[in-house]
Amino acid sequence: MNKKITIYSKYNCPYCTRAKMLLESKKMKYTEINIQDHPEERENMIRKSNGGKTFPQIIIGDLHVGGCDDLYELDRSKKLDSILGLTSEKVETKHHKLVIIGSGPAGYTAGIYAGRANLQPVLFTGKEKGGQLTTTTDIENFPGFPEGINGMDLMLSMEKQAKKFGTEFIFGEITKIDLKKRPFTIYVGDKVHTSEAVIIATGATARYLGIPSEEEYRGKGVSACATCDGFFFKGKDVAIVGGGDTAMEEASYLANLCNKVYLIHRRDTFRASQAMQDRVKKNPKIEIIYSSTVEEIIGDKVEVKELKLKSTVDKSISTINVAGLFIAIGHTPNTGFLKGQLPLDEKGYLQVIDNTCKTKIPGVFACGDIVDSDYRQAITAAGSGCKAAIDAERWLDTIKTK
Repeated sequence: MNKKITIYSKYNCPYCTRAKMLLESKKMKYTEINIQDHPEERENMIRKSNGGKTFPQIIIGDLHVGGCDDLYELDRSKKLDSILGLTSEKVETKHHKLVIIGSGPAGYTAGIYAGRANLQPVLFTGKEKGGQLTTTTDIENFPGFPEGINGMDLMLSMEKQAKKFGTEFIFGEITKIDLKKRPFTIYVGDKVHTSEAVIIATGATARYLGIPSEEEYRGKGVSACATCDGFFFKGKDVAIVGGGDTAMEEASYLANLCNKVYLIHRRDTFRASQAMQDRVKKNPKIEIIYSSTVEEIIGDKVEVKELKLKSTVDKSISTINVAGLFIAIGHTPNTGFLKGQLPLDEKGYLQVIDNTCKTKIPGVFACGDIVDSDYRQAITAAGSGCKAAIDAERWLDTIKTK
């Protein structure tokens, strides 16, 4: 008998969506309690989740699973099905002409172009359907939207367009891939797929500070998504670490909710665009702390109380009182499943040939943030997705001719 599943969520929470998609892919029913619609459930959620202050919080039976990442980790370790009371299905191999791995602007654009070329593409969404843009509130620099557009809305529009041209979407995360023989073999958990050509567009994942106290308070005041978790800190003082466009955007977002926002950066200059910097510097609720790093997160085991900061100039130590810390210090390319099969640069990004999306393996193409450590913009990712689809179409035509 399947156990009762409860998901505590909020609006515009991509991690809530990802958790629900995983459960839906397993045909599991769940009860969703949106805390914004039911604020009376807030304290109940915190109690049941042992102090959890991030969304979602997932309860299966009497077990507090945790958040979205915890749910996916259970699935990766093959423990989730047992917890859910599911039995194993017979494994069958499915063959495709073109597989696209990843569902950000690069993957979706590749799906649009490949679908229009009648390549019958199959797109594996990964656990982060829609990619990093689903955690972005307002995008003001994507062509065609003079008033700006919400990141989630942009990704949903791209998904709809790709589906219109025949791209098949499969929710799932690639656990292993074999590019050493043809057809290429793609493993999604226990399911096996083969393909004549592959486009890799798996993007990148938010990077954390790597200090012990960060892990201790993750979900209890430490977050990598202001859009998701800023809700908990209305009227409070918070801090955000970073110096790029994402840090600026999230600082501005938090300033609309919080009493005060400290923006902490390890250098004395930002790498964010000038427009984003100007917006932050003009906001009276944002205080910038230059040339400093977060050395320790201090709390009472339940919630964050203060941060210990270290000057990168004179090594002096200071503290600030905050209720939450948001991390926006960049991303790590999602190339772990490709090690040993395709060349990576010193930062872990995939290497492509000349100005194309071709890799050293014929029939394997790469696009988006997985190959781009310099620009990392939605529009450049989308453009490279177009290039990858055209490269794949031309390559498939050559082997068909042969």
